[in-house]
Amino acid sequence: MPKFSRISHDRLYTCDTSLICLCEVVIREIDFSVLCGHRGEAEQNEAYRTGRSSKRWPYSKHNGEPSWAVDLAPYPIDWNDTARFAWFAGYVMAKARAMHIDIRWGGDWDRDTFTTDHRLIDMPHFEIVKTNGG
Repeated sequence: MPKFSRISHDRLYTCDTSLICLCEVVIREIDFSVLCGHRGEAEQNEAYRTGRSSKRWPYSKHNGEPSWAVDLAPYPIDWNDTARFAWFAGYVMAKARAMHIDIRWGGDWDRDTFTTDHRLIDMPHFEIVKTNGG
């Protein structure tokens, strides 16, 4: 059974408890790495500068404490295998739905099941969908 590395564990535990619970369920079946949870100001602005984020500090869901976003990648990581990232995202989304956790994936921001209608594709990104003005 897969388990989190120390680095993945530490990154995950900067996130909201619902993301932690979701990831703890997924890791039982699929090996993956936690690339990022909370981002501080310097890290967020660097992500923006390099095009890895469309938001500056403090406007990303990665910037809260706890983080309302997490970046995940199926392990071993092959950045060229986008189909594997999409398959993994579908698995994560299905588990989230079963657990009644409302999340959005960075490959389908508007959650319409079409992945080619977005300017920014962020395959590793998952975020909690805030309601009530959030």
